[in-house]
Amino acid sequence: MKEIRVEDAVGQILCHDITEIVRGVTKGAKFRKGHIIQAEDIPELLKLGKENIFVWENDESKLHENDAAEILKNICQGENLNSSEVKEGKIELSANCDGVFYVDSEKLNSVNDVEEICIATVQNQIPVRKNKIVAGMRVIPLVIDKDKMNRVQEIAGSEPLMKIVPYKKFKVGLIVTGSEIFHGRINDTFTPVIESKLRTYGLNIDEKRVSNDSKEMTQNFIAELLNSGMEMIICTGGMSVDPDDRTPAAIRDSGADVVTYGAPVLPGAMFMLAYKNQIPIMGLPGCVMYCSKTIFDLILPRVLTGEILTRQDFTKLGVGGLL
Repeated sequence: MKEIRVEDAVGQILCHDITEIVRGVTKGAKFRKGHIIQAEDIPELLKLGKENIFVWENDESKLHENDAAEILKNICQGENLNSSEVKEGKIELSANCDGVFYVDSEKLNSVNDVEEICIATVQNQIPVRKNKIVAGMRVIPLVIDKDKMNRVQEIAGSEPLMKIVPYKKFKVGLIVTGSEIFHGRINDTFTPVIESKLRTYGLNIDEKRVSNDSKEMTQNFIAELLNSGMEMIICTGGMSVDPDDRTPAAIRDSGADVVTYGAPVLPGAMFMLAYKNQIPIMGLPGCVMYCSKTIFDLILPRVLTGEILTRQDFTKLGVGGLL
């Protein structure tokens, strides 16, 4: 591209959008990239503060910002993501369904480390609604070296960096533990909280059991719910380290493989996750009942995508885990 006086630009091809901003009225492109400048455009361009203007001249070693943005879109856009039209050098990606947003953060960091590249996303592994904008991307200058964009593509590899994984349908079994509830001495205030959180994802409690504090009863109920076809089991209460809190032992003795008992998240440190034949079994501490946001809100959406979580997934939660 080359810079020339506006008065000398008639017949030249504009190589970038020119934005018009009128406070409270409009903000958008008055002239678009590729526009052939006419004599009647000159006064308008001068009103926009453009005494000099950049017009296109062929340079095989460079890419225009719009073309570079398309390359960034191609390396980023994975499953269940829609892309906007390029506008003033920028493209946005949005969710085309409810689900969890995943991004390969290590590769994205490496791509952003290439000079003049800008890709911004929402937080990794968070639930998003359909049509939510989850990423925006552009290059910083109006034109960029092709070599840089080639390097970006090499870093990204063949798999897209981003995707939305939709939620699956689960049959949910709930086990409420506590002798005070089992004997009817107090009302069960935990179940309504679980019901409310499940409804967010279109789920219900399909079967429910109430257990006293004995490990054997809770363990038997876990087996019963598994045999009845439940695809997720949630146990509430009895999750602390007190001697009469036996839910963790019941989950362990059910034959499930424990991923973690305890996590660097507050509230929710006493959370447990286990799997039996890939069926998730969660033990929820009492804070889930009375705190608006806990570890359950971080983990439930990911479990509902079918992701099988590991110990390392939990150790990474410490940064940002103070809820």
